[in-house]
Amino acid sequence: MKMGMSKGINKMLTIYFSGTGNTKYLADLFSHKMNTKCLSIEDNADFTAILKEHDTIAFCYPIYGSRVPRIMREFVHNHMLGLVGKRVIILVTQQAFSGDGARVFCDLFEEGAIEVIYAEHFNMQQNMGNIPVFWTLFKPTKKSNQKFIKKTETKMNIVCNNIKSGIIKKRGFNKISKLLGYIQGKPWQKNTKDIKPVRLEKKVMNGLQIHQNCIACNICTKICPMNNLVNHDGQIQHLNNCTVCYRCVNRCPQKAITVYIHIKPKWQYTMGRINNLF
Repeated sequence: MKMGMSKGINKMLTIYFSGTGNTKYLADLFSHKMNTKCLSIEDNADFTAILKEHDTIAFCYPIYGSRVPRIMREFVHNHMLGLVGKRVIILVTQQAFSGDGARVFCDLFEEGAIEVIYAEHFNMQQNMGNIPVFWTLFKPTKKSNQKFIKKTETKMNIVCNNIKSGIIKKRGFNKISKLLGYIQGKPWQKNTKDIKPVRLEKKVMNGLQIHQNCIACNICTKICPMNNLVNHDGQIQHLNNCTVCYRCVNRCPQKAITVYIHIKPKWQYTMGRINNLF
């Protein structure tokens, strides 16, 4: 399907959340190719004013349990008035297959509140080194990282060319994708419209653990996007507000932090450090 290219497409903004670097890389790549301003939802910016200046918003986020991360849901909820009426591009990162990981973003809005002009899924490296099934099968390597980057760049070229040409594509919007996304996401969070965490997401939110080998270096307190980690009298404590981004797990020099599954990571994902995320 093609759409007519309007003046609004030139007023495009990229907004992203990235836990450990994959989505930041994706957002930066898209912004470079489309010549758009790129902001993290963690940036200290006047998003209310910025949203008014742009007609098309490209949202980039990682998929958690075939759902939109809570931190991104909260951002959308807090800026809903500024997003209504916008044209939206949805670009998401996933480990393998999320079903309708891009489509569920639309469930945060009333029907017809936004116009989705493009949606795509990008497979990226696994970043959870404390889950046994992923220790060997999906362990990131330099070779595999280069492979994912090459594939992402190739797909991104297609995406950007399509958008510039007015071609509309919506990955994950068909009935089969929606069904598969529901099956995968139901244990995590049944209702895709919920802003607050429910089901497994809520349990994981409260399930962060700091182990005894923590040296209170304060790296985690500085990089946590939810301000969930604090230093209290020389001990790191959490405030039951984890968004499950795995940033602290992958950055802790002692491997002293785990989320929900309390096995220390066998390896740590470094994309975030490569891309200056933390």
